Amino acid sequence: MTQRLKILVVDDEENLRHWLKMILSDANYEVDEAESGETALKRLENNFYDFVLCDIRMPKMDGPALLKEMRRRQIPATVVMMSAYGTEETAVESLKMGAYDYISKPFRQDEIIMVLRKAEEREKLIRENRILRKQVIKEAGFQNIITRNPKMQEILQTVLKIADYKTTVLITGESGTGKELVARAIHYSGARKDGPFVAVNCGAIPENLLESELFGHVKGAFTDASYTKKGLFEEADEGTILLDEVGELPSLLQVKLLRALEEEQIRRVGDTKSIPINVRVIAATARDLSEDVKQGNFRPELFYRLNVLSIQLPPLRERKEDIPILINHFIEKFSPRFNKQIKGLSKEAIEALLNHDWSGNIRELENAIERAIALSEKEIIPVNGLPPYLREQADTHPGLFIPQDELSIKKITRQIEEQLIRRALERTGGNRTQSAKLLEISHRALIYKIKEYGLDKAMRNRLKLNREEDLEENSNQGGTNE
Repeated sequence: MTQRLKILVVDDEENLRHWLKMILSDANYEVDEAESGETALKRLENNFYDFVLCDIRMPKMDGPALLKEMRRRQIPATVVMMSAYGTEETAVESLKMGAYDYISKPFRQDEIIMVLRKAEEREKLIRENRILRKQVIKEAGFQNIITRNPKMQEILQTVLKIADYKTTVLITGESGTGKELVARAIHYSGARKDGPFVAVNCGAIPENLLESELFGHVKGAFTDASYTKKGLFEEADEGTILLDEVGELPSLLQVKLLRALEEEQIRRVGDTKSIPINVRVIAATARDLSEDVKQGNFRPELFYRLNVLSIQLPPLRERKEDIPILINHFIEKFSPRFNKQIKGLSKEAIEALLNHDWSGNIRELENAIERAIALSEKEIIPVNGLPPYLREQADTHPGLFIPQDELSIKKITRQIEEQLIRRALERTGGNRTQSAKLLEISHRALIYKIKEYGLDKAMRNRLKLNREEDLEENSNQGGTNE
């Protein structure tokens, strides 16, 4: 059964209070009464009410005075004012002070019920928006930054320290390292979290449209400018704008961006007046802007203005301890999307992922896991369920997987030695003298370890197979094998 909403009726006329209580109770509201503003305030301090139905004219504390005190004490009830003839002006002033609506006396039963139903819908929308905002903050904040890496942990501590300030931040790092995620974490962890977050990729917008996109334009400013348009800086007012790939900005736009940062004003294309803005700017780039400054491709004054506080994100190959927890995160993310019950990856599959260099960083790993889940028919994804390039690399260069419960240095050392010897023999085509030099051990020690690990037969078979493949390829091409 749905819980009844509570209403406090505040009026110095006893008959009106009783009549309202009767009709509102019939409409399934729970109703309390108060004969004065002072009594109402005491009830509001000790009880929660969804709505307050309040007369404007009352002795001592009238309706507007009660409303003002409610707002001062942050009492959250929605207020509807009841105004008699000649008090409409006061009712309008009450709306400016935060009342939801007013209804003029005398009113019919259906009028007051309709106003309250509209107020219910409004409150429902407010609650839903609040829930959605919390969800957005959860998805955009720290929860999506998965890490055990000490350097990343330091970066997150820095984010917490700077989140409340308007300081310009420059985030650098290779493509796919999570620059936008960190920018969102800065925004949603700070005082601007209730304002807009606007992200723009400066390299994805044609140069002739970029100024209009950033700063807006007025009607008639250029061909096809058939209406006045707000730019992204205006859209981000009271919030944060992320200028991704800021190193791609053309020289003229660099000058205008610098002016906007220094003056905290923008001017729409074709306009004659400036518009003040209150925007926090976060810039991100995969380029080395300091090198671009030396080469004359980026204005030094803009670089120094953006680089007030810099965050350098490490590539995934430098934080491989994060790969297992990122794998689990992406499994949890994509399994429901594909209606799969994926429990994890096989030991060999994890090993292949740990040994990959990840030039595309976290984005590449995410795409690989998403593909594997989409195509998987098993609860545990095997190594042959990975994208082909990862499977081939795993076959050519088997990696090292250390189980969580394995603490024997002796066992792990043997695995490392065997793996390195295999690689050296493959690279030299089985030449043991050259392999010993690569491994920086004596030829005699290599011979001993090859026998110990049983690699001689395995390497002969692999080399024989490679020679047979070469012969077949040459014969197909009409060539000879000398």
